[in-house]
Amino acid sequence: MHFRTLRTASALLPLLLMMACVTTQAGKPDMTAEVSVASTTAPAVQVAADSHRELNQQMVLATWWFQRSAEARALYLQAYTMARMALERDLSLKIAGKRAVILDIDETVLDNSPFQARCIQDGTAYPTGWAEWCREARALALPGVKQFLDWADSSGVDIYYISNRKQVLLDETIQNLRDAGLPQANAEHVLLRTEGNSKVARRELVARDHRVAVLLGDNLADFSGDFDARSSEERQAAVDAHASEFGTRFIMLPNPMYGDWEGALYNHDWSLDDSTKMERRVQSLRRD
Repeated sequence: MHFRTLRTASALLPLLLMMACVTTQAGKPDMTAEVSVASTTAPAVQVAADSHRELNQQMVLATWWFQRSAEARALYLQAYTMARMALERDLSLKIAGKRAVILDIDETVLDNSPFQARCIQDGTAYPTGWAEWCREARALALPGVKQFLDWADSSGVDIYYISNRKQVLLDETIQNLRDAGLPQANAEHVLLRTEGNSKVARRELVARDHRVAVLLGDNLADFSGDFDARSSEERQAAVDAHASEFGTRFIMLPNPMYGDWEGALYNHDWSLDDSTKMERRVQSLRRD
């Protein structure tokens, strides 16, 4: 996953948004109720929570889909089956050189959707609570990943986990991977972010003495620098330019909760206020 920010998808029906409001005795939504509470209790905390609540409601269906839908499970199993087929094909070429597989961690290997759920329920946004969640080291392995990595490990392939989690979370990240039963989870094979968001330098480090056979991620920037900080149109064009690699070397995982796809909608300016983000989401939709 790319540099984490609280990003949302799958806009909900107005009814769901109305349900999030406080209701008066007459049964009508009182849009000022939350503001009133904020002004009489803990202002800084309450106002911050309220400012994200409406935007977060749009993440409910995306998070539920990721956690509960059979379709999400099927896509992960399908992706890791394709990854094994791609790696088997590369190994059969008998090309000299040590093989490597590179994977993103969040929403590729580990399921952090409980963090997204906490943001929705608590009215918070990344980075609030993210480091604390990572330090719990309780994220579960996603469907298909353990079987694929155990097979790759037994086939003599080096496994590298490249994530934009901050370096300060290295120990907890390694512990989480180990607790999930995933192989080669150590400081040499877990490469976290030290500066900048691009993963290009870390991929190149692995490629110095490996043939990188397969890359897996939930964000296009997990595959190539061609996708870094690009507009929506540029990202689409870059996908077409790399079309032959998807399914053969690049294995894409589903993530409707957040990603660079949303950042592109804001021209990668995450400082925009929530009302501007809401407006851009609605105005960018196609009607025909």
